[in-house]
Amino acid sequence: MALRKKEYSKIILSELSGQIMAKLEQTELFINASCVALYHAIPGEVQTAGFIEKWYKKKKILLPVIEGNDLKLLPYTGTDELKIGTFGILEPTSVNETTDEKNIDLIIIPGVAFDRQRNRLGRGKGYYDRLLSTLTVPKIGICFGFQLENKIPTEPFDKRMDYIITENEII
Repeated sequence: MALRKKEYSKIILSELSGQIMAKLEQTELFINASCVALYHAIPGEVQTAGFIEKWYKKKKILLPVIEGNDLKLLPYTGTDELKIGTFGILEPTSVNETTDEKNIDLIIIPGVAFDRQRNRLGRGKGYYDRLLSTLTVPKIGICFGFQLENKIPTEPFDKRMDYIITENEII
């Protein structure tokens, strides 16, 4: 039975996601981090669910929850503690448990596109830019190679990544 185009695309993106996450695991920043802020992916983003499951018992994994116009980072404690939040994104339900931002060692960030100057194009709401303006930790953007552009438009408030990882390279 032939795979439909949509199913084929999901398989390819899943394989590419695995390659990207394997590159992330090999970085010194990830190896040395004990507390990592990550995200649960929506369609079209680098898929992170398997990575989260693999690592959450070994490292403290924080996931974003949308509160008004801001992102709040909450600990991930397992699939039983997730709910579908704003924009259909899985979010932790442990809203009373927070982590001091000083304890975060690394943040992994999605984007619609990135460029070779390590700029990020988000979805236009500014959630990550507001969050990143309060953090002083290394920022790694992850994307598929086809989402990497030579130059994307930026605004003064946009936060540049420290690294970008695709299935092909680390910038």
